[in-house]
Amino acid sequence: MIKFSKNYKRLRVTFIRVMLTLAFGCFLYAPGILADEIPGDNYFTFYLNESKIGAASSKEQIMEIMAKARQMIVGQSKELLYIDTDLEIVGEEVFFGKIDDEKDLLNRVAGVFQENSVPTLQPAYTVKVDDYSVNLGSSDEVRALLNAALDKYDTKDEYSVELVLDPTRELHVLTAQINKKEEVKEQETEVFFESGVEKYIEDIFDSMEPEVELAFEDYEYGIQQINFAESVEVVEAFLLPEALTPLEVAIEQVTKDKEVNEVYEVVAGDTLFGIVEKTNIPLDKIIELNDSVKNENSMIRVGQELIVTVPEPELSVIRTEQLYLEEGYDAPVQYVDNDDWYTTQEAVLQEPSTGFRKAVAKITYRNDKEISKEVVKEEVLMEAVPKIIERGTKIPPTFIKPISGGRLTSRFGRRTSPTRGASSNHKGIDWGLPTGSTVVAASGGTVTKAGWGGGYGYVVYIRHPGGVETRYAHLSRVLVSVGSTVKQGQKIALSGNTGISTGPHLHFELRMGGNPVNPLNYLE
Repeated sequence: MIKFSKNYKRLRVTFIRVMLTLAFGCFLYAPGILADEIPGDNYFTFYLNESKIGAASSKEQIMEIMAKARQMIVGQSKELLYIDTDLEIVGEEVFFGKIDDEKDLLNRVAGVFQENSVPTLQPAYTVKVDDYSVNLGSSDEVRALLNAALDKYDTKDEYSVELVLDPTRELHVLTAQINKKEEVKEQETEVFFESGVEKYIEDIFDSMEPEVELAFEDYEYGIQQINFAESVEVVEAFLLPEALTPLEVAIEQVTKDKEVNEVYEVVAGDTLFGIVEKTNIPLDKIIELNDSVKNENSMIRVGQELIVTVPEPELSVIRTEQLYLEEGYDAPVQYVDNDDWYTTQEAVLQEPSTGFRKAVAKITYRNDKEISKEVVKEEVLMEAVPKIIERGTKIPPTFIKPISGGRLTSRFGRRTSPTRGASSNHKGIDWGLPTGSTVVAASGGTVTKAGWGGGYGYVVYIRHPGGVETRYAHLSRVLVSVGSTVKQGQKIALSGNTGISTGPHLHFELRMGGNPVNPLNYLE
């Protein structure tokens, strides 16, 4: 019989206790025990919007839980939801760890989603007109906005705006189509029974009918065509409430006039003050917008482009109207070219006289501005007499200001004599400046006089191509001689106070064909 010692019995009892403890632990934690033989992260704790959710066995499980929770929240709401989420996953490698129950994790994620979900309105629409855009809450509001821009000119309510797919775009983009209500109604109610042969025969008979000139009362008057000037794009979107613009505000933004820059091309007979009258734009605004226009005396040339501003809304309407007119009319200006004159010279050979007529005209407008006019039929009651203008064809030489700085003290033309012996018909212009200031040639040419000039004091005369002459008077010193050739900008004299003069200044003349002209109209 084997006998066990007292210590052996104690060891046996301890061993049994340890094994029972391990067995109980395995039973208690069996669902969450991890014993992955493959090295790497196998235990993942994740946080949502800085709130700890719990532990999962893989990232894939976490993403599945997130998707299920999102479906739960969205399914409970009748509106489109925006859910703000910030997911953080921390992975680690462990041998033993408790994995949370998937249902508990799902409920926790859904709770965070619920707290951070923001309901939106119904799908919105973004309307783009060139660089302008606005967000509206429905397609009805989009149509109301576009119709508001149209209604200002469609006074008889004959047209309406519809949204159609833009055939030029690959993506789902809508555009505005303006339809005549009566034509749309006819298309919806008409039923066509004509066969191809019947239609062919009808077309033959129509082509055989002789053209008859319509009487004034036979024409159809009113709007013939109307459309938006700008491209209109409408795109569906999902937006938060604060991104939407109330319809009334959007209508005001789209239909209110704002200043838009346009280009005006100078035509024969134009002057700066005439352009002011044509465009209704103040002269100081034209000077501000155009670097080439320094002041009211700046010279402008035919074909020169000037920037002007016109009032226009964000969305402009172009329409063509057929109108009956009883009006005075002017015959087109007739020009007679003179190859011996400069393009800056012209003379009226015949004054115009306005005629009177009855007419049918197609007039195209951009908003309220007339941009073209076509007379379809007219009956002249009194013939108009055209204006006939003789104009030069030669390009004049360029002229620069012969001094730097100076103050304009006397203009060209009639004036009160500043001192005894001075002319009351001023043939040039005067700039006041200190004696000894540099005087340069306004243009290249040949010196024809250099020296004393009587009441002009010391002078320099320069002959330029085409019978043009410049004169510089009241000089203190002459630096060129008769017969010498000078270039534009070359120093020719020093200003002074010689001859009949009231103070130090330069008298400058510009003569064409022997006749003095206003130098300010030609200086660059």
